[in-house]
Amino acid sequence: MRLFATGLLLLMALSFMALRRLAVLYPTWDPMLGYAIAFTEAAMVGGLADWFAVTALFRRPLGLPIPHTAIIPVNKDRIADSMATFLRDNFLTPQVVARRLHGFNLAASAGAFLADPRRDEQSRLRAGAAGLFADILESLDPDQMGGMIKAGLRKQLSRIDLAPLLGQILANAIADKRHLPVLASVLRKIGEAIEANEPMIRDMIHQRANAIMRWTGLDERLANGVLDGAYRLLAEVIVQPDHPLRARIDEALTRLADDLRHDPAVRAKVERIKSELIENPAMAAWLDAMWERAREALLRAVRNPDKALSGSLGDSISQLGLALGEDRRLQALVNRFARRTLVGVASRYGSEIVRLVSETVKRWDAKTVSDRIEGAVGRDLQFIRINGTLVGGLVGMAIHTVERWL
Repeated sequence: MRLFATGLLLLMALSFMALRRLAVLYPTWDPMLGYAIAFTEAAMVGGLADWFAVTALFRRPLGLPIPHTAIIPVNKDRIADSMATFLRDNFLTPQVVARRLHGFNLAASAGAFLADPRRDEQSRLRAGAAGLFADILESLDPDQMGGMIKAGLRKQLSRIDLAPLLGQILANAIADKRHLPVLASVLRKIGEAIEANEPMIRDMIHQRANAIMRWTGLDERLANGVLDGAYRLLAEVIVQPDHPLRARIDEALTRLADDLRHDPAVRAKVERIKSELIENPAMAAWLDAMWERAREALLRAVRNPDKALSGSLGDSISQLGLALGEDRRLQALVNRFARRTLVGVASRYGSEIVRLVSETVKRWDAKTVSDRIEGAVGRDLQFIRINGTLVGGLVGMAIHTVERWL
């Protein structure tokens, strides 16, 4: 497009010179040639003016130190501060975040994107934004950014009242009978564990049997009976929905769910366990590893989205997107968590994020800033030049027409 705009300007210049030559050679053609000459002359002026305006944004035209040119490189630091201020005032104050998220179904929008992430892959704006985001993510200080994110996660985890949440999840699972596959899997694992340790169990029974039982061989029969009874009991509980032991397990789980929501002692115990986990050095190491993996995965995804979203991972993400788009209760849970989290992040770390963005842009060299902005705007800059050339020509021809008629 840059070559096309420049070629159009050169075409107007050559046409102007050719038409002026024809006007000298054929004076009788002057009435007709006058309109064409006026068009090409004004088109040159319009094209040159818009070329100068577009070029002056990003560099000095022809390398000349003309005042008020290379506007973006010269004002890079001021642009960085303006970007940071815009980000803070429009996105990172708690009031703005709460207002923008009010009534916005973030979970449904995320679900629609995850279910079909490639639907807008031809969008130049989206592709440019993805590349810019990747560049910013690579240029940010990983330790500083990671520390801020991990500190935020720890604070959010410490503020969550975990016991009622677990109790509600367990109660809902029991009510919808979603715990039954988990219960069956646990019982099968118990059976597999008994089978894998059968020699040890038999040896324990033999050791605890008295001499008479060992002499008569009753200890072996006792061991067989214990193991057969355990296998039979596990199998019956798995296959019989109305088994008494299954009912007792449901009662115990229901009581646990109720205690998690209403028993202060149980809630305090869960809170103490949660605090110990958050303060555990292993938890800090896990958060470090999780942040680094997430950062690398995010970079891979924005650099090569087709590869990152292929295979089983892409299918899993699509299924998650469908679930977010269809499950109203899940949407309400995710939206509520997102609102609280984002408002908290804006309140605690808004100024830090703004300062991080400003310092990052200031560290970029002037050419990088110019190239990023020029690449993001893209073809539209050259259309300004093309439109300037054509509109200038039409205005010149209109002025010539008025001049002849007056």
